[in-house]
Amino acid sequence: MARETRRLWIWPLLVVLLWLFVGGPLGSFAGRLAEVQENDNAAFLPQSAESTEVLDVLVGFQDEETIPVTVVFEREGGLTPEDQQAIAAYAEELAEVDKIAEGGVGQPIPSEDGEAAQVVVQVATTDGEELITAVEGVREVLADPPDGLTALVGGQGGVLGDFVDAFGAIDGVLLVVAISVVLLILVVVYRTPILPLVVVFSAVLALGVASAAIYGLAAGDVLTLNGQSQGILFILAVGAATDYSLLVVARFREELRDHESKYDAMRVAYKGAFEPIVASGATVILGLLCLLLSDLASLSGLGPVGAIGIAGAMLSSLTLLPAALVLLGRWAFWPFLPRYGSEHTDTKGLWGRLARLIRARARVVWLVTFLVLAGSAAFVTQLDEEQVPQTELFLTEVESVTAQEVIDRHFEADNASPVQIVTPEEHLQATLELVSTHPGIADSGSPGAPGQPSQPAVFPLPSPGDPTVPRIVDGEAIVLATLDDPADSQAASDTVRDLRTDLDEVSTDVLVGGSTAINLDTRDVTGSDRAKVIPAILIVIFVVLALLLRALVAPVLLIVANVLSFGATLGISALVFEHVFDFPASDPSTSLIGFVFLVALGIDYSIFLMTRVREESIRQGTHPGILKGLSATGGVITSAGIVLAATFAALGVVPILFLAQIGFIVAFGVLLDALVVRSLLVPALAYDVGPAIWWPSRLWRERDHADAETARMLDGEGGSTPPAGPGNRHTNSQA
Repeated sequence: MARETRRLWIWPLLVVLLWLFVGGPLGSFAGRLAEVQENDNAAFLPQSAESTEVLDVLVGFQDEETIPVTVVFEREGGLTPEDQQAIAAYAEELAEVDKIAEGGVGQPIPSEDGEAAQVVVQVATTDGEELITAVEGVREVLADPPDGLTALVGGQGGVLGDFVDAFGAIDGVLLVVAISVVLLILVVVYRTPILPLVVVFSAVLALGVASAAIYGLAAGDVLTLNGQSQGILFILAVGAATDYSLLVVARFREELRDHESKYDAMRVAYKGAFEPIVASGATVILGLLCLLLSDLASLSGLGPVGAIGIAGAMLSSLTLLPAALVLLGRWAFWPFLPRYGSEHTDTKGLWGRLARLIRARARVVWLVTFLVLAGSAAFVTQLDEEQVPQTELFLTEVESVTAQEVIDRHFEADNASPVQIVTPEEHLQATLELVSTHPGIADSGSPGAPGQPSQPAVFPLPSPGDPTVPRIVDGEAIVLATLDDPADSQAASDTVRDLRTDLDEVSTDVLVGGSTAINLDTRDVTGSDRAKVIPAILIVIFVVLALLLRALVAPVLLIVANVLSFGATLGISALVFEHVFDFPASDPSTSLIGFVFLVALGIDYSIFLMTRVREESIRQGTHPGILKGLSATGGVITSAGIVLAATFAALGVVPILFLAQIGFIVAFGVLLDALVVRSLLVPALAYDVGPAIWWPSRLWRERDHADAETARMLDGEGGSTPPAGPGNRHTNSQA
């Protein structure tokens, strides 16, 4: 037997070596994901919307797909003749920049006040890296303007280029910040230098394996990866892997007090941790895959990317981490080693006191908690989901934002982002007449440069050979119309919506697209996505919980508690966004993604709690099982919540409004779930309901045969907690 025991170390060593020699090299793919990112319009567009149909039609009218970049010049007091000559020279030089479309540099358009001029440049690429290169090339040309003349690059292409550049921080800074935060918290929690390194190493390898899988699938066009998905992947994989690792570590440490052999301790700990980790991971994975129901490309792409990240976290926490812990044994916890036979402390401290409070005042606790959460959720109506201009999506000053401010000061119409209208040839004239008289369309043409004709506000796309003849492809024509308001404003979106309604009277085959229509369709599609995705996630979570807990009442209570927690989180977030951070507004997809993560991730802590409660209820009855489960899991769940919240808060290092809001919502919501919902609402409500929470399983009919013993332990009566040892199930909550 001794020889057999000595040989047990071989298998954990092989697992660790396999991860090192296979998973280690795969870690490099985390830094290569930018190579397969798609940050063009197609990566974010609604898949079945009118604006997408217009883009598909436009392909037949263009030799190559282009993105407009607006170069704006400004001089206080007015442009001089020398400035106008310099601007004309710049326009000729810009035509030589790499990736600028042939004939893609427009004539300079002066403002009516004479203080500014803009040149629209068409960049012939939709690839993120190539777009950055082209924008940098344009900025290099404008790097040394005459004294007093300001030259800035913005417009749709400039903003998108700055977005891609901002997402570049994800590759290094975000991951370093997240890992540093996790390490710091784990050192404080465990008071050991060894275990945090093991947990973080496991999480990093999990991210590497997930990144390698995503890289291969994205390179093969099986899934779509964009900058925001990559940022969320990094946080999700590291945070989830750490959470699952904490559960394994906590169970292993408590079993080391009850088993002299570290192999026996891990065998029992693994059995106790396996089910909640698999159930938790399956819940999050299935919840994320519900995003495939979304018609918005950015959301449907996030689903499988996040699911693969969670799968990597589960794989690492159930293979690599247990193997490493077995090899290290008790020394993983140095200098505070969990000695065999040492006392457990789950009935002492904060969690013991909380268990006693719930035993004595369960109904008061859950009612007060419920009312506080419901009151916070009432502020959801304060969440501002009005359209946010693209230039306000940055949290730091970037050139494209400054350029747009100059354009807004000096130009009434948005020449760089016209409405694009696809109309059958026989309805071309009627379309032109209706659009020309629409109140949201510019009244007259934009003045041209000196000696150049003015550009009409509404005109059909001309044929290459004869600019006076509309271009017709497959019986369809394109009409371009200049908006009277900034293309990314709410007023412009209202104009597009009205145009669609009015043009339906001309023909239902007339389609309205362009950048403003894309923004409008994205918002509308997000609203319809909520109606599909949210019910699907709730159904998936209910099924997983029902199978896990072998009950129907408990899953309903857990889902109601977590939905209430999400509502409270969104209500508090609405107040913080407006009155603390002074954010302009929130995109509708922010609340949807927040729901996916908070309900799927927040239910984790209820799963960790209730699986332990069920385990203890089988042994000693429901009421004492609830108290025992709460006190035993208190430390590990609190630690897990703090770690996951901290990792999501790290999204704040990426200066993008959307990611900052997601980071706050998930971080605050996870803390609310871990510290309030799981600690107060769920255990107190379950205690008040009693054994009925297990209906219809036979457990709900069993009596609480150990209630008196548990009460004496919680109250500290009858001496100290019974000594630990083989078969003693008193557990340690200090994860």
